[in-house]
Amino acid sequence: MTYDVAVVGAGAMGSAAAWALAAAGREVVVLEQFTLGHDRGGSHGATRLYRAAVDDAEIAELTERARPLWRRLETESGETLLEETGGIDHGVSADVVEVFRSLHGATGTVLSAAEAAERWPGFRFETPVLFQPGSGRLYAESALHALQVVAGRAGVEFRVQSPVRALRTRDGLVELDVPGGAVRARHVVVTAGPWTPRLVYGLVSLPPFTVTQEQPRFFAPVSDGLVWPSFVHHGPTSYGLYEPGSGVKVGLHATGPVVDPDTRDFQPEPVRDEQLLRYVEEWYPGLDPTRSTAISCLYDNTPTADFVIDRAGPVTVAAGFSGQGFKFVPLVGEFVRDLVIGGPATPARFRFQR
Repeated sequence: MTYDVAVVGAGAMGSAAAWALAAAGREVVVLEQFTLGHDRGGSHGATRLYRAAVDDAEIAELTERARPLWRRLETESGETLLEETGGIDHGVSADVVEVFRSLHGATGTVLSAAEAAERWPGFRFETPVLFQPGSGRLYAESALHALQVVAGRAGVEFRVQSPVRALRTRDGLVELDVPGGAVRARHVVVTAGPWTPRLVYGLVSLPPFTVTQEQPRFFAPVSDGLVWPSFVHHGPTSYGLYEPGSGVKVGLHATGPVVDPDTRDFQPEPVRDEQLLRYVEEWYPGLDPTRSTAISCLYDNTPTADFVIDRAGPVTVAAGFSGQGFKFVPLVGEFVRDLVIGGPATPARFRFQR
């Protein structure tokens, strides 16, 4: 059997792309090397931040384009996926404050450090604080499940335990080597996270990717009465949010050791872990550093941290989303759909050649 599209990787991006393509009338198979909802890639975990960039107009605009798509997915799946708990940025320069006012003045607020500390006493602030009421948290595991449910309803076939060992073009088709024989498709979409570069080597020209194992922690609040918006601190770059039932997740952004995704050990690197604990002790008086749980996640990033969403012939790639990509999941699905069916091009910053 020859499919219209074969998607490699059933994480959030691959599942969103499959849903969008099936809704456009394409016959789609998704090939996943592990099981659905596994913990080896970048889509596992219960929550993610939803936040518009405070000083990047294009990313801020794309975040707002994604918002109604999340609401549509909620409607179609019947699940709550995006909660607007509000979000703050602090540790920003005066220039960033002015850009924030120009981009978000209609909805956002700039508070002094003292005003912010009174409102959110779990934090320590030294600079003005940028507040976006429309920011919040996404329920990542629920979103992944919702995408796979609606994709399945649209006719997408999911094949688990089907690692793609190689892919090649032949006679106008793409052949994907999987256990049990080759799968053929007119187009392939590779959304395999840190495994992407090795799969498409020689077929497309990717920027270099760095794969790291990040190690945030869940911290117990010292009081149940504290309010925790989602947050980003710009000195050092860190992030966090409250996750019901787990505590407040805090992580230092893109500081983990470089790893091979096939051999990572999921264990925190001691020096970096100690840095995180000291950081939380300094900046978050509302958290108890002695009561915390380490977790592990993968980043796959380009040197500029811009994503790759582009097409070369019958091969489309969507990768490099770590750190801020999850909020765009349904929008990335639409970008991929348009690339495959010949629709509008993606933003220039996401193409193979920048």
